Amino acid sequence: MRVLAVTKGGAPVAPNVAILEDQPKPQAGPGEVLVRTEATSLNHLDLWVGMGMPGVDRPYPRVTGSDGVGIVEEVGEGVGEDWLGQRIILNAAIESPQEGRLGKAPAGEQFHLLGEQVSGTSAEFFAAPVSNILPVGDADPLEAAAFGLVHLTAWRMLVTRAGIQPGQSILITGIGGGVALAALGIARHLGCKTIVTSRSEKKLDAAQSLGADHGILDDGEDFSRSVRSLTKGRGVDVCADSIGKAVHLRCIKSLARGGVFVTCGATTGAGGETDLARIFWNQLRVMGSTMGDMSEFRAVTALFLAGSLKPVLDQIYPLDAAKDGYERLERSEQFGKLVIDWR
Repeated sequence: MRVLAVTKGGAPVAPNVAILEDQPKPQAGPGEVLVRTEATSLNHLDLWVGMGMPGVDRPYPRVTGSDGVGIVEEVGEGVGEDWLGQRIILNAAIESPQEGRLGKAPAGEQFHLLGEQVSGTSAEFFAAPVSNILPVGDADPLEAAAFGLVHLTAWRMLVTRAGIQPGQSILITGIGGGVALAALGIARHLGCKTIVTSRSEKKLDAAQSLGADHGILDDGEDFSRSVRSLTKGRGVDVCADSIGKAVHLRCIKSLARGGVFVTCGATTGAGGETDLARIFWNQLRVMGSTMGDMSEFRAVTALFLAGSLKPVLDQIYPLDAAKDGYERLERSEQFGKLVIDWR
């Protein structure tokens, strides 16, 4: 089979991306299905793994990919044959057992990701645990591939962790990325008021065309002043961020008393200046969030299948042009998801 692989580590990643022919086809092990890939999508994680992400110790070439949609062609031992021929969507976040833990605290799981520690979906076939797939029927595979990981991540951030409620105000940084746009869709679906930031006026305009209430141009200055102006001095109830170091303090300063800062990533770096006095005096909550479990995946995917949530697609590439997608992702030019059509 053909795979899309990163042949060696380093940045930029795109020059190291290649299609490899005649690679071994995976097998469906016990409790697994073998899926013929119809569509995959790119995530920032693909760049991290390509650059040599700490904690990922596997040789190059590396097959990345944590979003996959396709048709089940084989089932492993213990898997019902009724899965055969079904179109499925993958939750690539596979929960790892944790020894020595009593009970299960909310959001206390430890995950490993297909496409990160192990080979992922960027291949003509991929194997996955049947416990981590859902049927999607006649859904558009391109849209489904763009939906999975980012909406699961945003759902856990906003719903499970931050506990957003209708009428609350939500600040979403870096609009244009997949998780940020998923967060915008979820916040709007749940009746929240939304403020988005971007370094691009064009992306702000596009976000407002999707229903964002306000857009703030991030010109490197303290955008918390603009946030407070838009909220009549109060600040926002929740800030959902994946940018990290470059904007962290501005996010903290944008929160209302009792507000929540929730992060799922740090594309500009993990270190950052904060304001502990503001955190304790205003009784803020600062929390992390990563991926999500199958109950969350079912909940958010049900909204996709019902037509209540829809991913934003930026570009669709045939496999032969997939390297162009990596280049666009590395330049941060995308507004929405970059999808690879394997059909």
